Amino acid sequence: MTFLKHSTELFPNSYRAVSRGKRFGGFCKLRFLQWVFLLAALFLTYFATFGVNIFSHGDLDSRVLLLREVHHGTPIVVKQPSKHRKQYRPCEIQLLDSVNGLVEPKDFTNFTQFSLDYIEKEDKPFRSNNFEPRFGGHQTLQEREKSFYAANQTLHCGFVKGPPGLSSTLFDLDENDKAYMNTCVIVVSSCIFGSTDYLRRPDRRMISEYSKKNVCFVMFVEKQTLSTLSSDGNIPNDRGYMGLWRIVVVRNLPYKDMRKTGKVPKFLSHRLFPSSRYSIWLDSKLRLIADPMLIIEYFLWRTRSEYAISNHYERHCVWEEVLRNKRLNKYNHTAIDEQFAVYQSDGLTVFDPEDPSTPLPSYVPEGSFIIRAHTPMSNLFSCLWFNEDCERRATAKTLKHRLLSPPSTT
Repeated sequence: MTFLKHSTELFPNSYRAVSRGKRFGGFCKLRFLQWVFLLAALFLTYFATFGVNIFSHGDLDSRVLLLREVHHGTPIVVKQPSKHRKQYRPCEIQLLDSVNGLVEPKDFTNFTQFSLDYIEKEDKPFRSNNFEPRFGGHQTLQEREKSFYAANQTLHCGFVKGPPGLSSTLFDLDENDKAYMNTCVIVVSSCIFGSTDYLRRPDRRMISEYSKKNVCFVMFVEKQTLSTLSSDGNIPNDRGYMGLWRIVVVRNLPYKDMRKTGKVPKFLSHRLFPSSRYSIWLDSKLRLIADPMLIIEYFLWRTRSEYAISNHYERHCVWEEVLRNKRLNKYNHTAIDEQFAVYQSDGLTVFDPEDPSTPLPSYVPEGSFIIRAHTPMSNLFSCLWFNEDCERRATAKTLKHRLLSPPSTT
């Protein structure tokens, strides 16, 4: 009865005009309209609640961080809500208003100085018929353990040439691009491999004329991605630029997994840009909307730091990170388990934020945004991270073999 009364109030004239024989049909029509309105209201409510997740693209981890503009050109690191609708408070970063008057500190390094050299070439082992050259080389477990010491040393850090006849290290670049990169002192870099993202150009309005002239903005791609960008209307000009990005095309990718290939420019900027003193890395999901010199001043010079990276926005323990990587099927599960065994054998323990002896506030970083001074300690750390991330399966197999081998009788 309430429904009929409500219906007659909505359509008073039509209700009184129908005959007794047609009243039932009118009732059905009105009930249908009521259900349509109800469903529309439910849809609008659902859209208001979940609309961001419906229309955003990429998986959860590819939407972790964004740089957003606020008043006075200050960028904010904003953590996107997860699929479970967790909310994360933004972290405001108070940059200086201008690059005018910036002065590089004479000495801000916090660690002992030492020299690093890199293994450039590996010969085929004697009587080895199964030797396959690798971009990261063939690091032994003993070499890995020795490399963790901050001391004068020569270590594996990518770009390892094979025996004669296999001189390419992979990740090959055009000679003109290499000559340009050798001149870079301050670098902002990113990459897109496998057409996995679209191009986000730095906001020219937020970049000072000084930085436009003195900072190298380099975007690494391969032919497939370049073709995709071109089909979308992003075509490099005669000098190879798209906006501020200089597009550098990579040939002979070192890994089939595009995630691994992306680790080369991410971790090894000191090797790709041998004259550089500072670098800023942005995952392709980020857009730069602040002046790179102001970023370096805030994160490095002001705090007397050599390496700046944020804690993970949600996970702080390697145990949690292992489970998450398996759920997302980012890598082969067996490879994850083998590498996890390496870290546990090295003495890694479960993260306990209440333990006063815990050396770090987190065991899991968020690597979308990295600011570095190219000091020996920073370069060593980056080499170690690259070796663990991209060459970990070989190291894990070496450790597994050692653990399973019978004890020596000598």
